[in-house]
Amino acid sequence: MELPLVVGVDGSDSSLLAVDWTVDEAARRGLPLRLVYGSRWERYEGATPASGLERPSERVMAEHIVGSAAERARRRNPDVKVSTDIVPEEAASALLREGNNAAVLVTGSRGRGELKGLLLGSVGLAVAARAHCPVIVVRGDKAGLAGTHERILLGAGDPATSGEAVRFAFDEAEARACTLDVVRAWRRPAHESTDHPATADEPTRPYEERASALLDTLLHDAMVDHPGVRVRRTTVEGPARAVLLNRSAAADLVIVGAPRRQGHFGLQIGRVGHTLLHHAECPVAIVPQRV
Repeated sequence: MELPLVVGVDGSDSSLLAVDWTVDEAARRGLPLRLVYGSRWERYEGATPASGLERPSERVMAEHIVGSAAERARRRNPDVKVSTDIVPEEAASALLREGNNAAVLVTGSRGRGELKGLLLGSVGLAVAARAHCPVIVVRGDKAGLAGTHERILLGAGDPATSGEAVRFAFDEAEARACTLDVVRAWRRPAHESTDHPATADEPTRPYEERASALLDTLLHDAMVDHPGVRVRRTTVEGPARAVLLNRSAAADLVIVGAPRRQGHFGLQIGRVGHTLLHHAECPVAIVPQRV
């Protein structure tokens, strides 16, 4: 049984963009699409009335939202199989539960009713930071959303937290038949860059070589498994957040790994992922790794 791509819908413009993006992704991957609306309408309006002719207004609105989103998805690509569900839970809880049986969870960058000044809505952040499957937050400029750059960007982290992200990135690049840019950011220790600056004769080569060796280790198996994927690997001096944020302007999707530590609560996402989710110029994939 193929796991679906699950997208959270709430009627907002942001969620409709997420639906459009996910329809295209489902078509590329040959996967079904599942539209989920998380609503606590039962809490506010009670159980369904005895009369079968009346239903709570929130339920009616929810059905309209998922029905409109499903029709939009079918118009965009009639070949993608679409299903819908209305779950009587808060949106983040509903999507996290759906993630247990999803290939990928997808959300918009901001939800219905949230302040326009927000860079990322609470649902998107909570899902990206806690789900045990890959999460994509659809955001960015028109070129990134449309996939016109034909380039996927992978932020190469430590092997302990990046193995799943690497596999996801190669699968994505193969499905899109596009270039995979793999970037490893590195920095000299603070004490060396200030108290003991490197000389011209011995600049930064050891750190570059270490970063390059890490890429060799990280990418080897995936490159063997995906010989047709065009890989462009780069090591760059600087903070990873700034490096990836800058390069996201020329990418259709930026991918980073994130640890999921058993028994740890709160947001398990990392500073790099947090920055990209709020500021990237293209959709962002957070791929969890059990550690």
